[in-house]
Amino acid sequence: MEREMTSMKVRFLGTAAFEGIPALFCGCELCKKAMELGGENIRTRTSVMLGDDLKVDFPPDTYTHMIRDRLDLDKVQDLILTHSHSDHLYAEDLVARLPGYSKTGDHPIQIYGNDLTIAKCKQMLDAEGGAQGKFVLNRVRPYDKLQLQTSRVVPLPAAHDPNETCLLYYIEKDDKTILYGHDTGTFPDETWEWLKDKKFDLVILECTVGHVDYQKTHMNIEAVLETKSTMVEYGMLKPVSEIVVTHFSHNAQLLHADLVDIFEPHSITVAFDGMVLEV
Repeated sequence: MEREMTSMKVRFLGTAAFEGIPALFCGCELCKKAMELGGENIRTRTSVMLGDDLKVDFPPDTYTHMIRDRLDLDKVQDLILTHSHSDHLYAEDLVARLPGYSKTGDHPIQIYGNDLTIAKCKQMLDAEGGAQGKFVLNRVRPYDKLQLQTSRVVPLPAAHDPNETCLLYYIEKDDKTILYGHDTGTFPDETWEWLKDKKFDLVILECTVGHVDYQKTHMNIEAVLETKSTMVEYGMLKPVSEIVVTHFSHNAQLLHADLVDIFEPHSITVAFDGMVLEV
């Protein structure tokens, strides 16, 4: 008898790049339109929840995400970090789980990241007396095969900050295979080489810069479409695969409807804050 396949809930908590949309201090036309129109045009800093227990990145808008989406963050077992930039890691808020600040479960949240992310987390926690059993910090390297409490994960090299080992993540969870593919420009050759025999249920990519002719440390529209084409060429997409784009900058000057018009003909879903997928 075949084992029944289960679905997994994927929550897109935030979908903006560093500045948010509308951006702090900004009076550009896109930010004015986003403020006026509201809804799917309002974007906070990027993070995703896979199920209720695996979180990717810890941005400064995590508190907002918790309130808006009624999240029980104490259910998180594993937190994986892509890199140390402040829109992906606001380590100061980790302190809120320490004794004296909140009442939490007894389990430690396992945090996984590169040298810089783990150092930032440690610095914040040490200033408050250490992790105190509420977190365990795990330094990872590209191609490590990691058995988490919630999933199996392999970090892969990204093309983002040349001064940091930024990471993409290959994730196997609840019978699903996921590629968390940002922040990055065009994938490094060695990352493609590792990925090329994999098949995905869900691929999450970024489209930070829109139509701007740039693919070095972030993806534009062309890079997203080229990435999908390469995946089709390698046979990496299942018949039911979902490709989702997120991490948008106001500098691209594209509203949510503009992005949908661009990507919908290519069967690519444009994420918005609070979007939930059943994969």
